[in-house]
Amino acid sequence: MTRGYGLARAGRGLVALAALTLGAGCARGPDVEATGLGLRRVVIYRNGVAYFEREGRVDAEQVTFRVRKEKVGDFLATLAVMEAGGSSVRSASFPVEVAEPGDDGDDAAPDPRFEVLLKPPPPRDGGPRKKDRLETVKLTLDGREHDLVVGYVAETPVWRPSYRLVLKGSGTSAQASSPGQKEASGAKTAHLQAWGIVQNLSGEDWKNVRLTLVAGAPLAFQATLDQPAIPERPVVTDRGEVIASVPTSETSLAQATPPPPPPAPPPEPMLEDEEMAEGDDMSGGAPMRPGRAATGAYGRGLAESQKKAEDRARREPPRAPSPSMKMAPQHAYDAGASQQAMPAAPRNMSALAAVAMEGGNTRYDLPFPVDVPDKSATMVLLLAREVSGESIFLFAPDGGVPDSSSHPFRVARFKNETNGLLERGPIAVFEAGAFLGQGMVDPLPPGATTTVPFALERSLAVDTNRQESSEGARLAKIESGEIEIERDWVIHTKYAIRNGSDAAAKTLVKHPRLHGTRLHNPPKDTEDNLGTGSALIPISVPARGTAVLDVDERRTYNQRVDWLSQLADDAVKAYLKDPRAEAAVVQSLGQAWEIRGKLRPAVDERNALQDEQARLSQQSEELRRNLRAIEKNKAAEDLRRDLTNRLAKSSARLDEITKRLIVLEMQINELEVRFRDLTRAIKMVRPPSPVRAIP
Repeated sequence: MTRGYGLARAGRGLVALAALTLGAGCARGPDVEATGLGLRRVVIYRNGVAYFEREGRVDAEQVTFRVRKEKVGDFLATLAVMEAGGSSVRSASFPVEVAEPGDDGDDAAPDPRFEVLLKPPPPRDGGPRKKDRLETVKLTLDGREHDLVVGYVAETPVWRPSYRLVLKGSGTSAQASSPGQKEASGAKTAHLQAWGIVQNLSGEDWKNVRLTLVAGAPLAFQATLDQPAIPERPVVTDRGEVIASVPTSETSLAQATPPPPPPAPPPEPMLEDEEMAEGDDMSGGAPMRPGRAATGAYGRGLAESQKKAEDRARREPPRAPSPSMKMAPQHAYDAGASQQAMPAAPRNMSALAAVAMEGGNTRYDLPFPVDVPDKSATMVLLLAREVSGESIFLFAPDGGVPDSSSHPFRVARFKNETNGLLERGPIAVFEAGAFLGQGMVDPLPPGATTTVPFALERSLAVDTNRQESSEGARLAKIESGEIEIERDWVIHTKYAIRNGSDAAAKTLVKHPRLHGTRLHNPPKDTEDNLGTGSALIPISVPARGTAVLDVDERRTYNQRVDWLSQLADDAVKAYLKDPRAEAAVVQSLGQAWEIRGKLRPAVDERNALQDEQARLSQQSEELRRNLRAIEKNKAAEDLRRDLTNRLAKSSARLDEITKRLIVLEMQINELEVRFRDLTRAIKMVRPPSPVRAIP
């Protein structure tokens, strides 16, 4: 639905129009002119076209338009004629350009030998350029007196918006410029102005015209209806038939005439319905057999003629089909027909669909007629009103601004509280009677908020640190005796912001979002902009202090683990306590986990004893080697005695360990069988569903 609203006045002393004369060139005349039809309305779009509307009273049988050569196609494609009481246009005629011999400029090149002695010849005067030539388009009317309104589309420079934002402090109140504007009561407000720059390059002055600017770009293209188009056709030639070689002859020896074939046996009597069917088939050319289908004089005559035809068919050999009855190869014809009938696929369809979706839905209708001279530009005030806005800081590193990786921008943040779309354009920011800077506003739909950087703030410094880890364990799947859990890949990005000024700084951090992650417990008023792949996260930095912002992003992934691992124990215990868990799965898992409670300590004890056994075996082997080394040394009697005692203790401990390991192996084997049987019977293919709120 098209939204339209008029010009909002900012005050009595505000100038609503500003004119700028463009560089004057040679006068070339208007692109379109019509005697008796004055220009009354111009609608300019953002795609390089404009709608022109002319109206007037015509007392003639024809209306003549003078249209520039390159504009004729668009003029014919978009021409619309309206008349009070109904249309009375009979036809529209226009000249067709036909290339004459010699117009292609393929004259013979001059002899270079003469250029050495003579001056180059002057260029031929080809008359006025085709581009500037005016063509005549005549509309033939029915009668003489008509009140006509003629509309058409022509190329026009796009109108360009520009904005001004005057920031106001907190608590200040400003009178709203329209009843729909809210009054500032303790909230931060700003005064927003939108201007539109219009350029007139049509070749004629726009005097007292109703001007409309549309924010959007309807689908439009260049038309060539004025140029003749003759499609190419296939060429079919008939060169006759020529015998290229003499065919060889064949000789056939004489043979006796073969005896005639025996007569065919008479057919069996047919039922009545079959005879009627044969009678119906006779119309299709099949021979009718004698029977009771035809009766009376007509039936007897038909039967006799049918009998003669059958006798003649038996005597004569079957005839070959006529050449005219032979079917042409169907596949060759179908292939050619399909290739010619198949329409060509439209090119760049995605681009056409994207342009169509941006059809203009916001229009600015100026409430008073304006004058825009030819080859001049005019700046008109489109709106002026109070909006919610403030000046804050934004940390958004930009490769084009090297220092932005450690210092935030100062930005103007305001909300589009108008009823229409604000197109992309430059914005100038003012505060406290001073100019703060300039920025660029991206297309802003109604109700959206924009953040426009206009300066770099060096009193704030930012340091960034990033850490990654895996956290959590949630039961995801149990099937075929295998367990699978869900874990979170956690990315902590910490922004340490130091404020060196004497005032607290409200700061937004533009955090680039990682693909496939989610924000975990973000701060209040966080704006997760999925379209831009970033999030605006607020933080307040005290005066001459430091604040740290921790951005927690998480991505879930599945991992297959061992039943006896700590991750499996944490996931299963959490599932058993979860109210969303399935009762049957909880019961089976509870029984299996009782056995696991006995199996896990036994496995841990066995592993510990095996480690001790390996250590004692190595120690005993070293003691034996030492004893063999001092076996014949009489001075080492005390050492030999000490080593012998140590070896005896190690051997005794190894005997105890071996005995205990045998007992543990028996227990573990029994528990593993019972645990395996229970876990193989459990099947859970999806994690618990989210908890539903109680109504």
